[in-house]
Amino acid sequence: MGIMKNIAQSEVLKLKDQVAYQEGQVVSKTLAQNVCMSITLFAFDKDGRSAHTSLTEMHFVTCLDGVGEVTIDGVKYELHEGESIVMPAKHPHAVYGKEQFKMLLVVVFQL
Repeated sequence: MGIMKNIAQSEVLKLKDQVAYQEGQVVSKTLAQNVCMSITLFAFDKDGRSAHTSLTEMHFVTCLDGVGEVTIDGVKYELHEGESIVMPAKHPHAVYGKEQFKMLLVVVFQL
């Protein structure tokens, strides 16, 4: 199967349909992961939240559905479908579902 998992190959699909909302939860589905990077889909229920500081990785977020709020170093950014933002390494950041919100997260690890 290779590095990609949990997703059909050689098939056209919509990423936002590959992970489902669950009431009161933040749901994740890993599509690829190795020592250099990871690719994960997330579905945040309204008011769902995730926060941390990344010490060695850069995060690239793309909104797939709904409206999310990304905070980097205390500054809030609103993401709508099709919009992306980069969260730099070594900066505190948080992701919040202002409403139900799906996103694609690509993490690049600095080795």
